[in-house]
Amino acid sequence: MSASGKKRVSYFYDAEIGNYHYGQGHPMKPHRVRMTHNLVVNYGLYRNLEVYRPKLVSHTNLTRFHSDDYVNFLRTITPDNMTEFSRQLARFNVGEDCPVFDGLFEFTQLYTSGSIGGAARLNSNQSDIVINWSGGLHHAKKAEASGFCYINDCVLAILELLKKHQRVLYIDIDIHHGDGVEEAFYATSRVMTCSFHKFGEYFPGTGDVLDVGIDKGKGYSINFPLNDGMDDESFEKVFRPVIGKIMERFAPTAIVLQCGADSLSGDRLGCFNLSLKGHASCVSYVKSFGVPTLVLGGGGYTLRNVPRCWTYETSVLLDAEIKDCLPYNDYYEYFGPDYRLHMPTSNMTNLNSQKYCEETTIKLLNILDDIEAVPGVAVESGGLNGQTPKGMDIEEEGGQDDGGKGDDKREGKKGDLKTEMAK
Repeated sequence: MSASGKKRVSYFYDAEIGNYHYGQGHPMKPHRVRMTHNLVVNYGLYRNLEVYRPKLVSHTNLTRFHSDDYVNFLRTITPDNMTEFSRQLARFNVGEDCPVFDGLFEFTQLYTSGSIGGAARLNSNQSDIVINWSGGLHHAKKAEASGFCYINDCVLAILELLKKHQRVLYIDIDIHHGDGVEEAFYATSRVMTCSFHKFGEYFPGTGDVLDVGIDKGKGYSINFPLNDGMDDESFEKVFRPVIGKIMERFAPTAIVLQCGADSLSGDRLGCFNLSLKGHASCVSYVKSFGVPTLVLGGGGYTLRNVPRCWTYETSVLLDAEIKDCLPYNDYYEYFGPDYRLHMPTSNMTNLNSQKYCEETTIKLLNILDDIEAVPGVAVESGGLNGQTPKGMDIEEEGGQDDGGKGDDKREGKKGDLKTEMAK
């Protein structure tokens, strides 16, 4: 933290990110990150941020989690040669949801570099909070694309944090279950994953309340399955006690917060009813603990609402008040007819009854009661100090690579190391 006591907030952005296109009619639009950046600039928020352009990590950095053959496939495949790779396309689940498009591999490098680079800044204590709105692609598996996600930057950022931090907490408020991240750390007690998501006949179909991890990781995967119509009041009532209990029992020394905006009211693919303030209240609560935090984007498919959400959450992370009336910006016409930051929620019915929310919360608190509490940790007004827990089961390797060095930045510099998950 700076001498003034104000949190040092860094922000990763590359102007190229908005040039990539999944294809006509595809709901995932990287352009939303460019729109977000434009709003952040026109609100003047960038003046309080350390703004970085991430240096691209090499393909070997991606194989810390992903398989060599999958990464090599992503490096090789193009719209022009894809007919030669029909077998691999099926094997790696690249096709309709996860299409081949121009610059695919460079796109994955871009969004992942901001997340790994942000984690490295937290590790070196150069920042208290790092934002990468282009990241948060949480569905990608070790050797498979999934749910519009090709490389799982969340997992790679967590692996970076594990070089320094004994315990890392991953929180996911995207409407879809954070399945790729959960799967990667399902058997370890060094990473706790906590996902609040729509459950039932809904992609990816995982994330039952009884899915709690295995072996040393039993009790370290927390899932809160939800129904349609989740509103601000109900969400806050389930989010705060569960996260509060995790902070008390698990006492993470670093947090990765995935802020998928598809849980907002009116999302093209979503079915929740959260307002910007309801969504951002999760960000504010996590920030209150004062733990080094990497904040990522994720889903979000109503183009005019995603920039609203992530710009507002940038202001929350900066403790900066911004006006509801949108400033003029390059994409002003997208925000008509009201041209305001906050949008109304709908009148849809909340199918999450008070009884269901309370019963599920109690189940999760009981699961958390059963994990080994970190000894000697006192939780006081959001702050905490911890000791190393038993059962460390992710190993670290020495050595260095070029993964996060020399970011093109307006201020500061950072380094990177190499870590792999223990097999």
